[in-house]
Amino acid sequence: MFRTLLVALALGAASAFMGAPVAHRAASAGKVSMMAKIGLTPPPGAKLYDDALGAQKPLGYFDPLGLLTNADQERFDRLRTVELKHGRISMLAVLGHLVTGAGIRLPGYLSNSADLQFSDVSAGLKVFETLPTAGLAQIIAFVGFLEIKVMRDVTGLGEFPGDYRNGIDPFNWDKFDDATKLKKRAIELNNGRAAQMGILALMVHEVIDNNPYIFFPWNY
Repeated sequence: MFRTLLVALALGAASAFMGAPVAHRAASAGKVSMMAKIGLTPPPGAKLYDDALGAQKPLGYFDPLGLLTNADQERFDRLRTVELKHGRISMLAVLGHLVTGAGIRLPGYLSNSADLQFSDVSAGLKVFETLPTAGLAQIIAFVGFLEIKVMRDVTGLGEFPGDYRNGIDPFNWDKFDDATKLKKRAIELNNGRAAQMGILALMVHEVIDNNPYIFFPWNY
């Protein structure tokens, strides 16, 4: 089940995106066909974000819980911000899981007092068996700092949900035309969605049989 889902999401990440974000509108029959297939057709005339960025192949508009039915723009932006943040964290989590799972570690000591080197720390969920309490506290504090001071629209100049440049633009985002910007944002959305399912699957398989990498014969 997880294998099929991960492969489908990986393929979906390369799919074309739908049109530019627009105001919510009544849903068309074609764009809610996936919803109809699972018996969750929105009410007639309901206002949906069925043309918003993210309503893209392979699922199209997919809101089985009805979180966006008749929602205002503020709620849509809030949910999109949360989705992007979770996707970005998950992409980093999958990358970190793969790197540490392959045995790659920083050199030196993680804790001199505990005589603990980085190479002694486990990968995946087993890290909590070896990570010192002080180390965990430092991670939580650092994430809190990022959440409060960095990963937010501090300047109020963000052009869209998730725009946390805050006046710093090392990749010269503004050089891209509007179509390219939409494409890159759509790619990030799909990759983030795939990563959320990916890190969940890695954790589930690790708990089940201590082998999160079901496709590779790694000595995890």
